[in-house]
Amino acid sequence: MASIGSILFSGKAILIKLAFTYGANAETLLALRMLLALPLFWLIYWWQARKQKKVSLSWADRFKVFSLGFLGYFLSSYLDFLGLQYISVGLERIVLYLTPTIVLLISYFVLHKSISRLQWFALIVGYLGVMAVFIQDANSTGSSAWLGMLLVFASACTYAGYMIGSGEMVNRIGSIRLVVYASSSSAFFSIIQALAHRPADILEQASQIYWLSLVNASLCTVIPMLLIMIAIHRIGSPLVAQAGILGPVSTIFMGWAVLSEPISWIQIGGMSLVMGAMWLLVRNDANKQKPLKPINSNGFGDKDLLSS
Repeated sequence: MASIGSILFSGKAILIKLAFTYGANAETLLALRMLLALPLFWLIYWWQARKQKKVSLSWADRFKVFSLGFLGYFLSSYLDFLGLQYISVGLERIVLYLTPTIVLLISYFVLHKSISRLQWFALIVGYLGVMAVFIQDANSTGSSAWLGMLLVFASACTYAGYMIGSGEMVNRIGSIRLVVYASSSSAFFSIIQALAHRPADILEQASQIYWLSLVNASLCTVIPMLLIMIAIHRIGSPLVAQAGILGPVSTIFMGWAVLSEPISWIQIGGMSLVMGAMWLLVRNDANKQKPLKPINSNGFGDKDLLSS
């Protein structure tokens, strides 16, 4: 389930790239994705809420969740969609795969937490791998690759900030509720942005755009979220994160098969460096993790889905 979820998540970039070929813009695609995914998220919430006690939220909590939704689901996704206009899906997925390293750096410089030598080594190796893959894109797309990589890296940074800020809320209200509430916040901002940009675009797209958005919302957003959530409770976050290594690999080969994006030895080598670096970080975290507790009778517990 973790492996399939990781591959399905990675398919998002392929669908966005295909939608761009039909003339859609990032603002409209983001709004359609969130609008179509929102009912599915609330259906999951309703299914789980029947089995668990409802946790009331103060106005301060609601503001935090609203802000987290803007940061992690709206702004991060929007920057990612913009970046995909300029770089390959392989580079996009590899840059996003560096999110744990950004969390680590924020924890070090902002929260003053220590970083081991192994973690520093993994950080250096990971970013060298990204630069190697970037060389491949820069050779084919030119200077626009810089803009695309900066946008996607900014997307990874905003999502890293979301992950750090969501820790307290996950413990209080649970991962499913946080995802549903944050997604609702993101849908609100997405609709406002799309209406402010070009109000008629949401209703005047080609039929292919709506089908691609539906597949993106269901098969590449909600369904993999459920698969990974279940997997976390069965085998733990470290093993799920290791299965996530399949994400960059599958994206590169899907980009080659569907979008005719080239694959070079430089790209494969850079991807291998990034994957090796993330494996070192995951292994280090796994050694520190306590043994897993059994799943409770309510089904899903409150472990953080987003830690994977």
